Amino acid sequence: MSLSPPPLKRRRLTPPNAPPPTSLPQPPTAAISSIERPELKPTSSLSRFRIYSWNINGIAPYLDLQPSIKTFFPTKPSASKSTPHPEHPSLRACLHRWAFPHVLCLQEVKIAPSDSSSQASVCRIINTAFAKNDPATEPHALYDAYFNLPRDKHNAIGFGGKVYGVCTLVRRDIVPSKTNTMGWDLEGRVLVTEIPDHGIAVFNIYAVNGTTNPYRDPSTGKVIGDRHMRKRAFHTELRDECSRYEKVGWNVVIAGDMNISQTPLDSYPQLRMGKEHVENRKHFKNTFMKSKGAGGLSMRDTFREARGEERKYTYRPPGRVWGEGMDRVDLCLVSEGVKLKGAGILDSVEERGRSDHVPLWVEVEVGDKRDDEKQKRKRGKDKME
Repeated sequence: MSLSPPPLKRRRLTPPNAPPPTSLPQPPTAAISSIERPELKPTSSLSRFRIYSWNINGIAPYLDLQPSIKTFFPTKPSASKSTPHPEHPSLRACLHRWAFPHVLCLQEVKIAPSDSSSQASVCRIINTAFAKNDPATEPHALYDAYFNLPRDKHNAIGFGGKVYGVCTLVRRDIVPSKTNTMGWDLEGRVLVTEIPDHGIAVFNIYAVNGTTNPYRDPSTGKVIGDRHMRKRAFHTELRDECSRYEKVGWNVVIAGDMNISQTPLDSYPQLRMGKEHVENRKHFKNTFMKSKGAGGLSMRDTFREARGEERKYTYRPPGRVWGEGMDRVDLCLVSEGVKLKGAGILDSVEERGRSDHVPLWVEVEVGDKRDDEKQKRKRGKDKME
C-alpha cells in the first residue's frame, strides 16, 4: 500500500464562527486507498482532549426543539417497576452538561440513508441554544456532524433502513482533515475522524452483536454465516484498519458500543457463557488487547486503567429495574502512545435518556510530535555541550 504525503496546508472545513451548515458533510463511501501522515500544528504546549461516546439508540427523540405538551402537566406515578424515560430529552442540553466535549461519537442513530431531513435536523439542533446561558455563538460550543449510515441491502433492511448508523460530532474549533468510512462496512458501523493537530484518529464504532441470526453476502444476499461469524470478521477488519493508521504515525482512539463484556467485572449478574459468546470474547481480547507481537493491537481499556476494578456499566435496559441487569459493553480503547488523563461512565437515569445505554468519556493529553522530536534533539545537544 502506498502512502500519500501530507498536504502543505490544511483546508478549514468550517469557519469557527459560521452558522449551522445547510448542506450535510458526507464521508466517502468507498474504502480509503491511502492514509496520510498526520500534519501536526507547530506548538510546544500540551492540552487536554475530551471524547464522549454514547449509543443513543435512535436520535429521533432528540430532534424536536419544542417540548411535548405532556411536560406542562404533572406526571402520574408509574405502576411499572422499570425506570421511566425523561419526557423531553435534548442533545444540545447533553453537550452543554458535558462542557462541550471536543468529539461526541453517537451509535445507533437509526437514520435512513435517504433521510436528509433528519440529518439536517441534527446539524441544526446541536447548534441551537436551549437556554439563556448557552454559549451557542462561541466556536468551542458549535459542532459539525458527520454520518455513516447503512447501505447494505441484505443485512440492514429493517424499519425502512432506520437501523444502525453512526454520527460523529466535532467541535468547530477543531479541524479534522477528513472523515473516512470503510469499504468492508456497509452497515454504517465505522466512521473515522482524523484530528491532525493532535495526531489522533477517532474511530466511532458500533460493533456487530453476536447472534445466530443469518449474515448474508452484501452483493448476492446469499446466507454465508451467522452474526457471530460476522462479529469476529468485523474485529479482524477493524484491527487491520487501526494498524494501518498507527503504522503511519496516528494515535488511535476506538470509542463506541463494542457489544462485548470482557470480564466478570463487566456484567451483572453474570457474563454470557454460551459457546459462541465465549469465543467472541476470546477473539476480541486476542485482536485488540493482546500485544502486537502476538497479533493484537496492544490497546488499553481506558476505564479499567483509570478506575481499576470499579463496577460501572453502560448497557442499562429501561425495561428493567435500575441495577437489575447490566453490562459494560461500550468502551474507549487507546493506542499505547496515548497519554490518558481520565475516563468515566455517566451511569444515571438522566444520562441514559431515551436510550438503553449511558454515555462514557475519556480525556487524553495531546501535543505536537514534531515538537517532541525537537526537544529530544535539544536535550541531546545540551548533553554534548
